[in-house]
Parts: sequence; C-alpha cells; structure tokens
Amino acid sequence: MPQCKNCQQQFNVLSEDRAYYQKLGLPEPTHCPDCRCQRRMTTRNERNFYPRQCEMCGKNSLSIYAVGQPFPVYCRECWNSDQWGAEKYAQDFDWSRPFFDQFAELQAKVPRVAILTAGGNIVNSDFCNYLGDAKNCYLCFGSIFIENCLYGNPYYSKDCVDNFLIRDCELCYQCITCEHLYSCLYCQDCFDSNNLFYCYDCKGCSECIGCAGLRNVNHYIFNKKVSDSEYQEYKAKMDLCDPTAVNEIKRQLAENKLAIPRRYYQGVKNLNVSGNYINESKNSYHVFDVKRCEDSRYSAQVIDLKDCYDNNFTENNELCCDYISSWKNYKICYSSVCYQCNDTYYSDVCDSSKNLFGCCTLRKKQFYILNKPYTESEYNQTLPKIIEHMKKTGEWGEFFPIAKSIFCYNETVANEYFPITEQEAIQKGWRWKPKDNREYQKQTYQVPTNIKDVPESILKEILACSGCEKNFKIIKPELSFYQQFGLPIPDKCPFCRHLERMAARNPRRLWSRQCQCDKSSHNHGAICSASLETTYAPERPEKVYCQECYEKEMY
Repeated sequence: MPQCKNCQQQFNVLSEDRAYYQKLGLPEPTHCPDCRCQRRMTTRNERNFYPRQCEMCGKNSLSIYAVGQPFPVYCRECWNSDQWGAEKYAQDFDWSRPFFDQFAELQAKVPRVAILTAGGNIVNSDFCNYLGDAKNCYLCFGSIFIENCLYGNPYYSKDCVDNFLIRDCELCYQCITCEHLYSCLYCQDCFDSNNLFYCYDCKGCSECIGCAGLRNVNHYIFNKKVSDSEYQEYKAKMDLCDPTAVNEIKRQLAENKLAIPRRYYQGVKNLNVSGNYINESKNSYHVFDVKRCEDSRYSAQVIDLKDCYDNNFTENNELCCDYISSWKNYKICYSSVCYQCNDTYYSDVCDSSKNLFGCCTLRKKQFYILNKPYTESEYNQTLPKIIEHMKKTGEWGEFFPIAKSIFCYNETVANEYFPITEQEAIQKGWRWKPKDNREYQKQTYQVPTNIKDVPESILKEILACSGCEKNFKIIKPELSFYQQFGLPIPDKCPFCRHLERMAARNPRRLWSRQCQCDKSSHNHGAICSASLETTYAPERPEKVYCQECYEKEMY
C-alpha cells in the first residue's frame, strides 16, 4: 500500500485503478485521493475579485487576479479579439531544467481573461465567476442557466438567494442540495416540493414547517399533520426575524432529523456506486455530487463523465485524469480550465485544441508544446522524450505543484475543502494572501432585527461580518427579497454564509458502517447489519440504513 507524498497516510490503489492508468499510459498516483483533490483545487479561485484595468484597452473591470501578477490581464472583449495570440509567447523545451519551472515561466507571460465565463449569454452578471448563461445575477459561482440569483451555486434556477448546489429551483433561500423546489426557505436535501420552511429530506411535499423525512404530504408542522386553518394560523404568526422563535423551530427540526433513519448515501437510479449525492450513474467509486457518470472515480461536482478519474467541476468528459474545471474534453490529463480539447496534457485555459503539452491559453491549435508549434511527426517524436525527462525529474504523473499555483492558497477553493492556517501554508512553501485592512472597516450602521424596520438607506451602509469581521454590503434586489419573505438582514458576509452551508453537509469522506435497522419492525426479527460505505462517521448519532431497509421504512 503506497504512502502519500504529501500527508504521509497510506492509501489504496485498487486493481481497477491500475488497469485504468495502464490504459491511459499514466503512472500510478503518489498522492492519496484527498491530496490529489487539494492540489487540483489550488488552481481555482472562485470568490475573490480585485479591481483591475484591462491591459489592452484600459477599461476598468473586476478580475480574479490581483494586481501584481506577472502576466497581463484582459477584459473579455479584448480576450476574444484577434489582436493577440498566445502562440507568440512560445518557448523551446529546455532539457536541462524541470518541466514545472518552464511551465511556470510560460504562465507568467501569457495574458489571461479577467473573469472566467462561458459563452456570450451573460447579462448584468459582472460579479460572478465560472458562469454560463446568466442574467441579473450577483456573486454566483460555477453556475449555469440562472436568472435573478444572488450568492451561491444555483443551477437552472431563478430568483434564488444564498443557496448551495440547488437545481431547478425558484424563490428559494438558504437551501442546500435541493431540486425542483418553489418558494422554500432553509431546506436541505428536499425535492419536488413547495412552500417548505426549515425542512430536511422531504419529497413531494407542500406547506410544511420544521419537518424531516416526509413523503407526499401537505400541512405538517414538526412532523405532525394539522388542518389547513391551523397551518395557516401558525404560518401567519411565524416570525423569521425573531431569534427566539427561529431557534425553537431549529430545535424541533433537529429532534425530527435524529428520529428518522438516514439512507447511507443520497442518490437515485444508480448501479454499483459509492460516495454521496450520486444520480443516474454506474460503476463509479468515491464520487460526490455527480450525475450521469460511468466507470469514474475520485471525482466531485461533475456531470456526464465516462472513464474519468480525479475530476472536479467538469461536464461531458471522457478518459480525463487529474483534471479540473470546464467541459467537453477527451483524454485530457493533469490540466485545468480547458474547453473542448483532446489529447492534452499539463495545459491551462486552452480552447478547442488537441495534441497539446504544457500549453497556456491556446485556441484552435494542434501539435503544440509550451505554446510552440510542431509538425505532427516532430510532436510525436518529442513528446516521449519529454515524458522520459519528466520521469527523471519526478514530475511525470504529478499535477502542477501547489507551490507554483498562480493563486495564493487562501484565494482558492482548496481552502474551503481543505482549510489550513497561514503558518501551515508558509511551512509548506505555499503562498498566502495577507489580510487587507481596507476590507475590515468598522460597521457604520446598527441593523434592526425586524426587516420591517430596515430602511432603504441600508444599501449605502457598510456592514461587518459577525464571523470573520470582513465588510459586506446589501444590494437592492437582495433587500427586496428579504422584504418579500420577511427575512432578517444577514449578520455574516456572503463567504461565511457559504462556509456554513458547506458545513451543514456531510464531509466528502467514506467510513465503513453497518445498517442499524431493526428488522423486527418488518417482521424479520433481527438487526440488518449490512455492510455500508457512508459519509456518516461511526460515532455520529444518526440511524443509518441500507437502501432496502430505508425504502421499507420511509415509503
């Protein structure tokens, strides 16, 4: 069993894994799955913006790259123009030096686009990143087909605020991993429902408050059926701006959540899978938040993968290994943010290209190494020599080192999923963005508890997060949403609210457990004890069931 070169923990390389790496002509990994994921994630800055000027046209804009980076940054219009080409920054391969040093030099020269958005259907959504098809959105990340959405990661949704990984939802607030909801507040793992308040794992339900584990019912309060008039009377009196009342709803919901069994993983229409939040997939292991994946492993937040290992934030990929961000790629390895590329290795932000090695921001190119063009025969002769060179330097089969990331560690999603301290980062030789005191000014306004007492002048005030103390502001569409639903003004900044939503979910880690169902309730007279791989740690208090026992209990 190999030992991870980063965390020093032992990890498994299964026989199926070895067959996969052999099929792609790749070496076995030297890092465990978590450390491989952490390393990839240091290439992705989602949520940190900086004011910059386009270094071609001079227009003021926002960028995910702080001032002081060595490479030029262009606005989207200049980036898409024919006034420049990344091939002009070509380098000859230097056989006397490690490849990663050479690639870092290339990255330091080639221009980059200020914000990463896909397609031209982005309207009034400047403060968003990794976005496709959006209108009137603000601080949304990794989203597609959204309208009038603020803060979070919605997909195919409209008029939603502060959510995490929701799909096909409308008028939802503080919802986590939900689908097909309408007018729901503070819900998690709920589907095909409307008008839910503080609910968990409810499906096909409407008009429920503080409920957990319900199916196809309406007019329930704290898991008890009430009449329509009783429900409407309670709902009319419910004050979401009253901390005492809200804490009582949360307390009752917590009790109901512990009373219901938990399926060992969340997902439907799967065959031979392990992980959590898996849908319509088969033969996929250690995957999380995935849909329509086949023969894939060690991946998260992905859709439509086939024969892929170690992918994050991707869609429509096949035979891709150790890859992060973007879509429609075939056989792309150790790369990031490449679109519609084939047979590409160790490349970054390339588009509609194939047969690339060590390239940065190329578009519609073929047979390039370090942004330099080669003939097909030259490329095929040179590539094996580079691989042999990288084997000697210990680089072949390794993703880009964290120490060479163009971002500081705490700018990236790596610090959301694998948080460390500044001291730990510096000890490892990783860069860390220092605190900017200009973002931590004293709050200028005492926010009223009740939204009815909040004047529109709050839009001009500076607020300070009760968690991290960083400043944030309220914008007009956000205030209107809170007023519509009677919601209090948040006391935490958007990023701390995001971290709280993440913390409400189980970790992306698997433990071995046994089904805890007492089958005597099903006339079997014994504890099930089926073996499970689950995201519920053994010491947690929830009752965890296998699929069969869960369905018998809940349906």
